[in-house]
Amino acid sequence: VLCGSVGGYVSARIYKFCDAKAWKMNAILTATALPGTLVSIFTVLNIFLSIAGAATAVSFWVLLALFLLWTCVSAPLVFVGSFFGLKQGKIEIPSRVNQIARVVPPLPWYSSPPISFLLGGVLPFGSVCIELFFIMSALWLHQIYYVMGFLLAVLIILAATCAQVSIVMDYLQLCSEDHRWWWKSFGNCASGGVYLFGYSLWFLVSRLDLVGVLPVVVYLTYMSMISLLFGVFCGSVGFLCSFWFNQKIYAALKVD
Repeated sequence: VLCGSVGGYVSARIYKFCDAKAWKMNAILTATALPGTLVSIFTVLNIFLSIAGAATAVSFWVLLALFLLWTCVSAPLVFVGSFFGLKQGKIEIPSRVNQIARVVPPLPWYSSPPISFLLGGVLPFGSVCIELFFIMSALWLHQIYYVMGFLLAVLIILAATCAQVSIVMDYLQLCSEDHRWWWKSFGNCASGGVYLFGYSLWFLVSRLDLVGVLPVVVYLTYMSMISLLFGVFCGSVGFLCSFWFNQKIYAALKVD
């Protein structure tokens, strides 16, 4: 909730760098796209739980409190961050850019999606898979999780892994004369969310003993949202690190 200002600031800086004009729509989408998707999924799931009379259904007042946190705290912070981001100067390109894009030659197999996405997501997921077992055991098997300090270390390792994977994949892509790095740098690390969801399916089959369709639906819905957030986090770190890397390497070029 409180990180909305950071998201709005970064979104506004990148949006201004792209010379786009609809900055109001950018701020609105930043405030509503991801939170709105999660709130919608959670609300629909809670309606089915209430109809089925499940004990895990959330009351209307809790839903109202979450909605107010979103609309009265998170969204205004996004707008404040966007305001300060737009007030900053435009991020400068360190070298001259051609107006006509170059033709991209055939790429090697490891730099072509979806193979590059599948390869890039392995390491971010692998850096957290061991700790993930204990987290999911605490969530779904009612075990106690108390190593919060180690969890912070794992989070830092995950961010560092995403940064390194993104930079290496970006460098290989540029060596192949492919300048289209924007969405590829995001997808190379965001695919870790796909591996996380696959891991949750394995955990469901091998570790859980859920009876009935409704508990399985609840489990898959929550793990889908967690996998989505995991993928967005990894992809965002990968994109920002690739953006920084490209600025540095092109700033070092000497153009006569």
